Formats: sequence, C-alpha cells, structure tokens
Amino acid sequence: MKKVINAGIGGRSFTVDEDAYARLDSYLVLFKSRLSSESSDEVMSDLESRIAELFAAEVGAGQRVVNLDIVERVISQLGMPDGSPVPGSEPADNTEKRARKLYRDVSDRRIAGVCAGLAAYFEVDVVLVRIIMLVALVAGSIGFWLYVILWIAVPKATTAAEQCELRGLAPTAENLAKYSNSK
Repeated sequence: MKKVINAGIGGRSFTVDEDAYARLDSYLVLFKSRLSSESSDEVMSDLESRIAELFAAEVGAGQRVVNLDIVERVISQLGMPDGSPVPGSEPADNTEKRARKLYRDVSDRRIAGVCAGLAAYFEVDVVLVRIIMLVALVAGSIGFWLYVILWIAVPKATTAAEQCELRGLAPTAENLAKYSNSK
C-alpha cells in the first residue's frame, strides 16, 4: 500500500504518489535554482501550468493517481532551463515543431508588435515585413487599415508560453526560460 498526497499544481488538484511527489518537488527546486532571479516567478508559474496540462492528459487517459512513471516522463519532456539534462532522467527530443499561433511580438516591437509577430509567425526577417508594411502604407490607405485591424484583432504574446506558440516551439523548460528573459 502506497501513501498518496493531494497536491495543487498549476491551479489544478492532483492525487500524487508519495515517491512521485518527492521526485517532482526535487525537480522543481533544482529547476528554480538554475533560473535567473528576475524571471523565476513567471517561468515557474508557466512550468507548473505545463506540468498540470501534462498530468491532466495522463490522468484523463484512465490513470487515477499520478505515479513516478508519469512524473519521470513529464520531467524528461520538459528538461532544465539551461538545456542541460535532468539528473536521473533520460533527455527528451525537444526539437519538434508545433502548430503556430499568431500573436503580436511585444519583445521586438516598434509600434505595436504587429510586424514582429508576423515575421516570427512566418519565419521571415522582421525588416522585410516592416518594409512591406511601409510600402502598403505609402501605396494607399490599405496598409494603415491592415495594420490597425491586426493591432486590434491579434493578441499580444505576453508570456513565455505564448512566445513559444508564436514560433512553433514546444513549451519546454529551456524555451520558456529563453523567452521569459527576452522581455
């Protein structure tokens, strides 16, 4: 018979084995120790939300309790903020591309981040997109209205997870840490 613990992770409640809880807690402490202090709270919040998503997917698949095997899979998938392997885990392949979502990139904005967001979404140079937008503006009012409509309709990428979605990257610990420092 194993002891279980009710734990709140990322705003959700999970039932976790005692050994799985200890492993997850040691991972989170090690992860936080490798972060820079100015971005640690936001990255830890994003990390816990991602862990909660992954646990919910596993628990929703018929599991009732989060066990050590699930915790090890999640830890190996997320990795560490500096890209180094997690002690005691096998490294996961974090190079997979994901579906992109269009956001305004406020970390590289000149006015509202529309051109920077389009450039990151389509993987082109931001200068090229800005020149095209400027030509459309000079050619007629369509450029102005297009920019204003995109400014209103496209949300800002304010979190590191949204920055990863914009670029089509997996929200791993390394990517979350990289984009939380780019603000």
